[in-house]
Amino acid sequence: MKRIQVSIADQRLRLFDQHGQVADWPISTAAAGPGEYEGSGCTPRGEHRIRACIGDGQPEGAVFVGRRPTGEIYSPELALAFPDRDWILTRILWLCGCEPGLNRGGDRDSQRRYIYIHGTPDSEPMGAPRSHGCIRMRNTDLLELFAQVKAGTPVTIKE
Repeated sequence: MKRIQVSIADQRLRLFDQHGQVADWPISTAAAGPGEYEGSGCTPRGEHRIRACIGDGQPEGAVFVGRRPTGEIYSPELALAFPDRDWILTRILWLCGCEPGLNRGGDRDSQRRYIYIHGTPDSEPMGAPRSHGCIRMRNTDLLELFAQVKAGTPVTIKE
């Protein structure tokens, strides 16, 4: 079974199988740092699992709002028309916390906070914390990851 490890300190996402590391990609976690509270804008730590894999069959750069494709494809022109959007592109891996009191339940619930691994515009830097709490990836990297995981895949997010 595959598993994902996210390192906030290294700004890397690593994919493992039963034989060891399979892949390693740069990411961008929260500009506000690690944390679990609702409204914090932080990336939650601890044990998670993928709750849902969203966007299969959508083109690279497909724009999502409320986990639904809008029919738009990201472009610099679209970005100029909507300068305040937090772009969620290509695919969504929706995370669910597995640790009650840390990242599941109450005001610390990763799923209810809509914490995702998702695509972002290529103009956004990787390797630097810039998100609003989610884990951002390059669209091409996310497509590669998406093809190798499924709902239920374990995800560990560590500082």
